[in-house]
Amino acid sequence: MLRRIAFLSGLLFCLTASGAEKVLDFGQFKLNEPPEGFRSTVTGRGKPGEWSVVLDRVLSGLPGLPNKGPEYAAQSVLAQLARERIDDHFPLLIFEGETFDNFFLRTRVKMVAGEDEQMAGIAFRIQDEKNYYYIRASAMGDTFSFFRVINGALSSPVSSKVELQTNVWYDLTIDCKANEIRAALNGKELLLVAVRESPISIGKIGFWTKSDSVSYFGQTTITYTPRQILAQKLVQETVKKYPRLQGLKIFAALNEKREACLIAGTNPQEIGWPAQAVEKDVIARSAIYYGKEDESVLVTFPLHDANGDTVAAVKVIMKSFPGQTEKNALARALPIVKEIEARVQKASDLIQ
Repeated sequence: MLRRIAFLSGLLFCLTASGAEKVLDFGQFKLNEPPEGFRSTVTGRGKPGEWSVVLDRVLSGLPGLPNKGPEYAAQSVLAQLARERIDDHFPLLIFEGETFDNFFLRTRVKMVAGEDEQMAGIAFRIQDEKNYYYIRASAMGDTFSFFRVINGALSSPVSSKVELQTNVWYDLTIDCKANEIRAALNGKELLLVAVRESPISIGKIGFWTKSDSVSYFGQTTITYTPRQILAQKLVQETVKKYPRLQGLKIFAALNEKREACLIAGTNPQEIGWPAQAVEKDVIARSAIYYGKEDESVLVTFPLHDANGDTVAAVKVIMKSFPGQTEKNALARALPIVKEIEARVQKASDLIQ
């Protein structure tokens, strides 16, 4: 049994489940194509970069044979291949799957070619294309540097001189804790930065180059503490207050171009699952749905922000009882949804 009750309209937000370690293994993607789950963009002038997964000779990680040099193997790596010779041109490939505050990142970079620049770096705490931090190596300038991008302009440079070559792989690590950032090449710490003025506390991570730099990036590992977003906190607090609830789920969409999905729920393993027709309709038309399933009743309500716009769908799962009706199921679930709604001023609050 499934019934629909009409209301208003709206739409917004989505997220994915994550562990304490994220491995970006480019061997999982198709060769000669951009990796899925990333967004290509650019800071400054010019077109976004040409990002693609390619094969390259990389240290295999296996011990070499006696009296022989290190073993190399063909591995899939990320490459930025465009050669746009514009000075104010910074291609970015942003990983869209997670947002990070404190993290430890380990990757490998190789500066391959470039007439004007030969750079490779990691951008982090990315708010958008015009606001983020980055750390990069320059084979042409023999520098390893930190920069902050504010409204598209570079600021706060911190640099260390180091001899760098093209077509050589370098291990790069970044340890970012609150406002203190440490970075190393091949195990040697070269940068220690403390951001004092208006620090950025959280953001996405991406790969960065400049001008006509052709650069490669190897497998990247990000170790971090998963953030608990407000939506998940609200689920946990609600279930604790109402222990007889059988389940609680919040669905929303990350932006207008994304499909709605589960952003919080009593089963964390389901986070990231796509919304079904019911949840989509609740968000799109501010409808209310009632349904029955075995010994449970399910009520799905629209969740409104302070302006009354629908920004999410909340599914309340309760145990049925003899004489259970649609009317009393709605009456049981409504106060629960209203308590959650009171904590949400705007759509973005749900994932803060």
